[in-house]
Amino acid sequence: MQKLILSFTLLFCNYCFAQESNNIDTVIEKWHKAAAEANFKAYFDLMTEDAIFIGTDPTENWSNTDFKAFAKPYFDKGKAWNFSTLERNIFVEDDSKIAWFDELLDTQMGICRGSGVLQKTDSGWKIRHYVLSIAIPNENVKEITELKKKFDTALIEKLRAN
Repeated sequence: MQKLILSFTLLFCNYCFAQESNNIDTVIEKWHKAAAEANFKAYFDLMTEDAIFIGTDPTENWSNTDFKAFAKPYFDKGKAWNFSTLERNIFVEDDSKIAWFDELLDTQMGICRGSGVLQKTDSGWKIRHYVLSIAIPNENVKEITELKKKFDTALIEKLRAN
């Protein structure tokens, strides 16, 4: 009898995780779709009010308010960005209101990696923190490092001076 109860409990937990994972996957897909369709309201409604977006440039670490200001002109032109998912991993702890994920994306910049944190709110899962990185193959790191050396050196000096 104990084995039956344990089996049922494990099956139920797996079902719950799968449901949450599907809900989270749907939110992330809707978020990317809203950007592709330049739907400003839908895009930012899927983020928490205190969300952070970290872009590919080292100076891009935006609060939700600042990111809205940056993104609005792109959305207003009817063309924001179009990211399609190549691969995604979602992680949720049991009974948690926090989930995290990583993903590979097909973008106008080539393959990028995204990672983020979602928070379960009264209105469902929302993105609270997102990091977008351009994926660079290891064999190209040396040439990319050289290409950005001047920029990096100046930014490092500026940040260390603060």
